[in-house]
Amino acid sequence: MTFLIAAAGTGGHVFPGLSVGEALLELGVPQHDIMFVGGDRLESEVYPSHGFRFLQVELAGLKRSLAIRNARIPAVVMRARARIATEMATAGVGVALGMGGYVTIPTVLAARSRRVPFFNAEQNAEAGLANKIAARWARETFVSFPHTGGLPGATWVGNPVRRVFWDFDRDTLRPGALDHYGMSDAMPTLGVFGGSLGAGVINESIAAIVASWDGLPLQVVHLTGAPHIDALMGRPCAERVRWLRLGFEDRMELFYAVSDVVVARAGGAVAELTATATPSILVPGRFGSAGHQEGNARALEGAGAALVVPEESLGDLGRVVGELLSDRVAREEMTVATRDISKPQAALTIARAMIEATR
Repeated sequence: MTFLIAAAGTGGHVFPGLSVGEALLELGVPQHDIMFVGGDRLESEVYPSHGFRFLQVELAGLKRSLAIRNARIPAVVMRARARIATEMATAGVGVALGMGGYVTIPTVLAARSRRVPFFNAEQNAEAGLANKIAARWARETFVSFPHTGGLPGATWVGNPVRRVFWDFDRDTLRPGALDHYGMSDAMPTLGVFGGSLGAGVINESIAAIVASWDGLPLQVVHLTGAPHIDALMGRPCAERVRWLRLGFEDRMELFYAVSDVVVARAGGAVAELTATATPSILVPGRFGSAGHQEGNARALEGAGAALVVPEESLGDLGRVVGELLSDRVAREEMTVATRDISKPQAALTIARAMIEATR
């Protein structure tokens, strides 16, 4: 029997999907019985590189502005549905999971046509269009926030995170993380993460902050995104700052373990920030569907787990960073608040529901 997971597009869909696949492995499902479906973006590299079967289909997303290309979407969806349904029959799919985004619609339609139990999972505080539609036919819908907009009756399980975050222990990891980055435990560390490809506006803001920093001695671990690393390597920083710039980090558990505060976007990073109970300053992006990053950021802010600095207020970021790094009590309160909304076992919860549906 095959377990099918549909997750495509950005890391905010792809990596939670991958974590459910890891959870299925942890629960004893053979890897050859797990198959992912998606398009030609990040997912086409991630899943095969981790040894999973991958079905690639043509995908097309709805443009919210009037666009001629929207007229072709029904045909693309139906072709993908037929391809997925055929593979479901051939591979003996016993249960399917959609992680939101374009690939969810053809997957739920294929599951209905094959009478395969279907679940869906929403990563954001405001549900995307695909999950709102798919929820009509889902056996159960899982959400990442206690109050997710657009999905009444959904089950709050948290956002699936990678295996390394299920039992994250900062105190155990921190000495090795400090060695990994060549940092000192005597100074506060600011982590900066703009997403898997980096974020230009965050990078520029941090570059300006470290160049003129006149606060307490500071060390910065800055994941710039590979496309931006060269442009930032020649930039100056103040004497009281140690600024480590890296294009990418494949051991993110060390990044969170070394960071006293993280500046990040409010997409997929939100799940890791809560799983690791890391105080954060979120800069929600204006891109994506229905302003989902703004909703994610405000949800954490409302819980007391994060501060929010909108892009139009990035001139204030240096002040906010300085105040939070200087206030240990405030950081400890944010850590406690973050733990209150953290559900690092989400992937296992979803995987167990999928397994139960096949019995």
